[in-house]
Amino acid sequence: MGNINQPNLVKFFFGLIFNETFNIEEVYKVLEQKFNNKIDIYSPAIDFTFTTYYNKEMGEKLKRQWISFEKPILPDALADMKIETNNIEDSYAKDKNRIVNIDPGYITPANVILASTKDFSHRIYLSKGIYAEVTTIYRKEGFTKLPWTYPDYLCPTATEFILKARQCLLKK
Repeated sequence: MGNINQPNLVKFFFGLIFNETFNIEEVYKVLEQKFNNKIDIYSPAIDFTFTTYYNKEMGEKLKRQWISFEKPILPDALADMKIETNNIEDSYAKDKNRIVNIDPGYITPANVILASTKDFSHRIYLSKGIYAEVTTIYRKEGFTKLPWTYPDYLCPTATEFILKARQCLLKK
């Protein structure tokens, strides 16, 4: 029989999608206050041209950015974080349309995990209506595409951000 151990701490991050006219810095402050943690890494905001999935709701000139928290925390916070980020999105919505999408996830030395409210064959139920998926895994050559990996998570901006966040985690 194996011993039950406390999980390792992970580096939490948020994938943000927002209309270019939206002041995303407001959301940075809200996230820092809500989760009592400071943002330490900001990726550049890039044009979100990977899909048109969000355009009807959020407009056509969308930006994509990733940010991470300074202090590592336990991975079991993921479900609650997803619920909180949904509430934050709702607080900014106009006419029931989101103007910002905030997807929490975490980075370990071995992989990137994302939270979702949608079930699918490759997702595992956590709690409170929230699922998790391994979005990409780390190998010696970097992060590896899985059949369901979102294309934006493999773009250079994302991989540079994830590798930098991973290095920060390894140092702690």
